[in-house]
Amino acid sequence: MPDVSILDQIDEIKKIDKSDMLGHCIKTPEYSRDAVARAEQIELPAKVSISQKVSIRYKKPRHIVITGMGGSAIGGEILKDWLRDELPIPIEIVRDYSLPAYTNDDTLVFVVSYSGETEETLSSLSDALRKKCMIVSITSGGNLLSFSKKLNLPFVQIPQGLPPRAALPYLFFPLPILLEKTGVISNVNEEIDETIGVMESLGEANSPKIPVKDSLAKKLALELMDTVPVVYGFRQYNAVAHRLKTQFNENSKVVSGYDVFPELNHNEVVGWEAPEALTKHFSVIIIRDRDEPPEIRRRIDATKSLALKGAKKVLEIYAIGKAKLAKMFSVLHLGDFVSIYLAILQSKDPT
Repeated sequence: MPDVSILDQIDEIKKIDKSDMLGHCIKTPEYSRDAVARAEQIELPAKVSISQKVSIRYKKPRHIVITGMGGSAIGGEILKDWLRDELPIPIEIVRDYSLPAYTNDDTLVFVVSYSGETEETLSSLSDALRKKCMIVSITSGGNLLSFSKKLNLPFVQIPQGLPPRAALPYLFFPLPILLEKTGVISNVNEEIDETIGVMESLGEANSPKIPVKDSLAKKLALELMDTVPVVYGFRQYNAVAHRLKTQFNENSKVVSGYDVFPELNHNEVVGWEAPEALTKHFSVIIIRDRDEPPEIRRRIDATKSLALKGAKKVLEIYAIGKAKLAKMFSVLHLGDFVSIYLAILQSKDPT
């Protein structure tokens, strides 16, 4: 059994968290503000000449594609879920070497690679150029930055040196700022400001100096010890659940899974009929929202009472905030802290 008191010992936490992933987590609001400021400085051109014969014209897009891999793509997933009920044009996330057949000069393509060297993403950039798509790059450097400069493509340059999964603010917040510049959404700053404020409050409430008895993140990490965490979300929390799963993988170094309501009621729930000798090794985290639709609430409650009795723990994380984006990032930010504290409980360096 781990020494659970370690979460109240800041010096011991620092010995395990050698590269200060907790520090990055606490600085997430600061990174978010910087990301917004960098994006606000970008002016989208009317036209970019790629060569003497080829040019790209920037206009109001009819579809949006975000191409990236791993953590560089999750910002696009979050954007898609956030704008699901508002955006009048489709968003597609591409984790591959090429773009969908429908992409053309009416498509806005965000080419996102933290390192700037992601093979699949650079290939997608070439595809976007061939199709004369409107291209905006988000990167810290590498070939993506070099190509963007040489071709005069608009780009947001973000800081180097972060663990890519800690760079989520830089990979997400430029997207709504730049979309607003195209005219497809408006008035994003108020929602972004609330989101950053909510993350600041969560950071204060769950920082290393806060004792276990007063820290929700530390309590949740203790609950999850020696189990496989499975995260369940719905609608705007689909990508949030995915992100929490990957943070448990990358920070906590544990196997994890995720799924979403109502789809999981058509397949995953049957898996909980497995022998309790197996299911007792799993903990379920259900993302909740006090404004969740009644049909989703009924499904969650029924699933808890009928299907999840064999799980070792069934935990709930309630989103906080007023607007949708703040609620989403409240769960994301809390999940970051939980995954880091879970790593520390196992004496694993989260970075």
